[in-house]
Amino acid sequence: MASDPSDFLSNLLEDRILILDGAMGTMVHRYQPTEETYRGEPFKSHPIDLKNAADVLVISQPQMIREIHRQYLEAGADIIETNSFNSNIVSLREFQLDQLTHELNRVAAELARSVADDFTKQNPSKPRFVAGSIGPTKVMLSLNADKPGERPVTFDDMVDSYAEQVRGLLDGGVDLLLPETSFDTLNMKSCLVAIERVFAEQGRRVPVMISGTVFTGGRTLTGQSLEAFWTSLSHYPALSIGLNCALGPAQMRPYVELLSNLSSRFISCYPNAGMPDGMGGFNASADEVAGHIHEFAKNGWVNIVGGCCGTNPDYIRKIVAAVEGLKPHRIPQGNGWSVFCGRERTEIRPDSNFLMVGERTNVTGSRKFARLIKEGQFDDALTVARQQVESGANMLDVNMDEGLLDSEQAMTHFLYLIHDDPDISRVPIMVDSSKFSVLEAGLKCLEGKGVVNSISLKEGEEKFLEQARLIRRYGAAVVVMAFDETGQAVTADHKVSICQRAFKLLTEQVGFLPEDIIFDPNILTIGTGMDEHANYAVEFFEAVKRIKLACPGAKTSGGVSNVSFSFRGNDAVREAVNAVFLYHAIQAGLDMGIVNAGQLEVYEEIDKELLQHVEDVVLNRRPDATERLITLSEKFKSAGKVETVAQIQEWRNGTVEDRLKHALLKGITDYIDVDTEEARQKYGRPLNVIQGPLMAGMSVVGELFGAGKMFLPQVVKSARVMKKSVAYLEPFMEAEKAAKAEGQRLRGEGESQLPSALSPPRTTSSRGKIVLATVKGDVHDIGKNIVGVVLRCNNFEVIDLGVMVSCEKILETAIAEGANVIGLSGLITPSLDEMVHVAKEMERQGFVVPLLIGGATTSAKHTAVKIAPQYGQAVVHVNDASISVPVVESLLDADRKPGFMDKVRSDQDRDRASFADRQARNLVPYADALARRFATDWATVEISTPEFLGVRTLDEFPLAELVPFIDWSPFFSTWELRGKFPAIFEDAVVGSEAKKLYDDARQLLDQIITNRWLIARGAYGFWPANSVGDDIVVQSQISNLKSEAFRFPMLRQQWERQGQKDFRSLADYIAPADSGRQDFIGAFAVTTGFGCDELCVKFDKAHDDYQSIMAKALADRLAEAFAECLHQRVRTEWGYGRSENLSTADLIDEKYRGIRPAFGYPSCPDHTEKRTLFHLLQAEQHTGITLTESFAMWPAASVSGLYFAHPQARYFAVDRITRDQVESYAKRKGMPIEQAERWLAPNLAY
Repeated sequence: MASDPSDFLSNLLEDRILILDGAMGTMVHRYQPTEETYRGEPFKSHPIDLKNAADVLVISQPQMIREIHRQYLEAGADIIETNSFNSNIVSLREFQLDQLTHELNRVAAELARSVADDFTKQNPSKPRFVAGSIGPTKVMLSLNADKPGERPVTFDDMVDSYAEQVRGLLDGGVDLLLPETSFDTLNMKSCLVAIERVFAEQGRRVPVMISGTVFTGGRTLTGQSLEAFWTSLSHYPALSIGLNCALGPAQMRPYVELLSNLSSRFISCYPNAGMPDGMGGFNASADEVAGHIHEFAKNGWVNIVGGCCGTNPDYIRKIVAAVEGLKPHRIPQGNGWSVFCGRERTEIRPDSNFLMVGERTNVTGSRKFARLIKEGQFDDALTVARQQVESGANMLDVNMDEGLLDSEQAMTHFLYLIHDDPDISRVPIMVDSSKFSVLEAGLKCLEGKGVVNSISLKEGEEKFLEQARLIRRYGAAVVVMAFDETGQAVTADHKVSICQRAFKLLTEQVGFLPEDIIFDPNILTIGTGMDEHANYAVEFFEAVKRIKLACPGAKTSGGVSNVSFSFRGNDAVREAVNAVFLYHAIQAGLDMGIVNAGQLEVYEEIDKELLQHVEDVVLNRRPDATERLITLSEKFKSAGKVETVAQIQEWRNGTVEDRLKHALLKGITDYIDVDTEEARQKYGRPLNVIQGPLMAGMSVVGELFGAGKMFLPQVVKSARVMKKSVAYLEPFMEAEKAAKAEGQRLRGEGESQLPSALSPPRTTSSRGKIVLATVKGDVHDIGKNIVGVVLRCNNFEVIDLGVMVSCEKILETAIAEGANVIGLSGLITPSLDEMVHVAKEMERQGFVVPLLIGGATTSAKHTAVKIAPQYGQAVVHVNDASISVPVVESLLDADRKPGFMDKVRSDQDRDRASFADRQARNLVPYADALARRFATDWATVEISTPEFLGVRTLDEFPLAELVPFIDWSPFFSTWELRGKFPAIFEDAVVGSEAKKLYDDARQLLDQIITNRWLIARGAYGFWPANSVGDDIVVQSQISNLKSEAFRFPMLRQQWERQGQKDFRSLADYIAPADSGRQDFIGAFAVTTGFGCDELCVKFDKAHDDYQSIMAKALADRLAEAFAECLHQRVRTEWGYGRSENLSTADLIDEKYRGIRPAFGYPSCPDHTEKRTLFHLLQAEQHTGITLTESFAMWPAASVSGLYFAHPQARYFAVDRITRDQVESYAKRKGMPIEQAERWLAPNLAY
């Protein structure tokens, strides 16, 4: 290999596309390693478990890792990654292995090096390279929603952690370094600083590849856009930048294209094997992944390709063939624009407006901000920053230079708070200080590309260069003051000469790009009465013009308020001076400036007399200019701006139509009765108000929601306003209706005949009538209610029949009401059969209206395979509320419907073909699956004995104790805000609305707890148990199998996936009867749903859908939290969990021993076994929870299941099963096979 690996690799990448290997974890998983595998001989006595600490395998099982490397190289990989993803001090500390950081990395590198060298020797024309894999760790430097303003580790801690890893990798002989899967750019920055530190120590460099991770929507986990991610790291001389993990190639496609157009580096891309399939795998085959990557290569987007999670050598082999002979990406030429970023990117283009830097977050320039910081009121100080952003600031200047402050600590804490606020963190930060230690402290907090304000030549070139190099290392742009060893420049000539000198030093000796250099030619105070100050503004304007010519590409800036300092106390005059100065400075070429973004006067709106006097001073047009302005200024001294309540609520001054529209858009109910009455008086009839201004406003809501500019919680609030307005009008409509009926009676006129859903429906004043229902046997309705709200917001009339609605009731109502559409919803799998039944009945009765299918248990594939064939008319799956409107609109529009249904039916044909193909996948006979059951050494495995046997009850369990156990992420999904809590708050698209929703939820939750509106009840217990075949036998007495009390038949996996060695059943986790060991099983049923129906009725009567849906969503979250809380207690009372020390996040991520599968879910999909569970627990007697005919639990906010304590128990999906297993299962249950097939229909492979 060439002596300079960077040049060698660059030449290769310009010549052809290089292949990176695939997933290490996927390959390790094929070996099904146990705790003993991970430990091996070297870690036999290690004090804590090492399972899943995959990096230790380089020492404990080197032959396994060597073989994986070999397989990838045989598949055609040019570059293999070391097995060192988590081998940094921070991550290894979790396993008490941090002292082995260097050794693990060195050995990982040596293993990969030896295998790669063997292949290079075999074929020198195809050299193989080793990349040192460096993962992101589990901590985040940019975000901490739980404790805003704090971080679990510091930037310096991360640098130290990464540096030790880099030393080990380099000592082991890697060719290049690959920090990857970066979901937090500040973590990546710390890694790059560490890499540079080690390069300096060792006096050598190797190429560095950078790979980030974005999620659906193109943002990192912290919410930073891909454009901002690249901007934040663009300073670093990386070989390549790219994307890996989180997404499959189809989902990654737009982001690979975007990055290839943005970046000035080679591009890498190694996606997952599709998206998770819900069964522990991924949904894209090797051919599919290779097909997408072929397109990327054909389009000229990539230089390095490979695979991430779920991929294996077969994928790499296909990728090699897919890119063979295709030309690599060519790096585009840069445009020379200045770019900065927070979580969003800010550009200064040739056509850009003046960039405003908010000045109020500066303790030297704002008395209010200084007071708040000194008093420790950082949250209130944060409000100042938010106001600057809301007022239009494109960047924030943050300064903590105050004598009584610990400026470094104050800067760090405040910048952490800014990064924890999604509204503020989107803009770049200008870190401002006269102390370089404070500037560096600030730089260690910036996720994005900020600006340092400032450095200068006043201490000479050596100090200037030292500081500039550090700033560049952190990836920031720099402000250079026109200040040198002789002092501050006053004249244009002096200003220009200093800036030219600094420009040459920065570009030639430090490597700064011209566009990352910003010159501040010193805005000095005018109007002081001193002759030497009179021309300061003119000198500044002249300097700006000349600097732009002398230093091409550099930008100019300044602190605008300095110019008017002599007029402090007279806001009107001071703002006029600032405005006039800024106008002429921008004309001269000023690019950006530090201003009070909320108080910029408009040049054209300045009083004409005042403008003339100010211009005289600014442009130094006459010798008495200052004297004349001072005289005039007395006239304006008390003319400052006063913000009144009337201005704050300016919308109240609009027309009644404008006020109603504003109330609908903002969800404001305060004035709705007053405004509705005014509209009624104006429009004459109440129906005219509804069809006029109210529907006009709701149409805007619908358009914004459809365009993704409003989110579901906002739409529900809008619906609340609409409902309250309509409720106000209803008495007037009833009176009008009664008067009309009396008139018809007197004239002898009868009632008109209602139409039928069996024929094309009548025309109504709404856009169409829709009947919605949760089907018989199912009690879950949150999703259905949300769909109803969204449809009503778009002027569809919705008849909501509620829950547990029979087929007869649904169809009778549709006929009686002349429905245009019928919508069915359900959450439990038996509801799927009921939906099939409704579809058959609609066909039998000759319905012609479309049928919509929705709910958590439904899918497009099931709809295509099982429901659509039963009904000859339109059957459409609607997976969330956001698409319900366009679907219904398409179905009810005669022109659009044919094309829309052609697309739907085409997709359904494809789904049916895919299902048929899946049915034919590898399914082993049931007998073979039994023979290859999950094996346990029952002679040695630990079996814990619970501290009691039988049932215990929990009546009115304190709700407050459940709050810490709430997993909030599904709560946001209910409202169709996608993202993981708390990172969702940082999402630039939905973050702000998510925070408002969360605040509303916490407010209602506090009321629920204080007023005891919901009641929590539960029952749980332990019993002796053993397994017999695939049955779990629950005994009434220990060590007496003949004392069988209950029996749970279980199902077993039969679908053979690649590399699968065993086929699991939950029965495998209980000691067999013939093992000689007594085992135990636990069971539970909990609810937080009592009181929920009554609470929702109260909200419904107040026309408050928002609070009604919120109450149900919170009840569901509390029930799941109750299950989590109780499981923690169970592990303690069972004995094996007493030493746990887990955080809330750890509990949500289930980082504990044991599982609690629920009947109806993938490990035990048969809902009917809930009947046995309820008998065992006497659940109805102890908790009040009941089962419906479809085995849904009521109240809906209920959870039940079994507890397993086996050390290796994990969740799995039974998935497809064959008839031989169904026959065995039916026999063991004593159930006719036809009945078993009905309950197991989603799992049948025949």
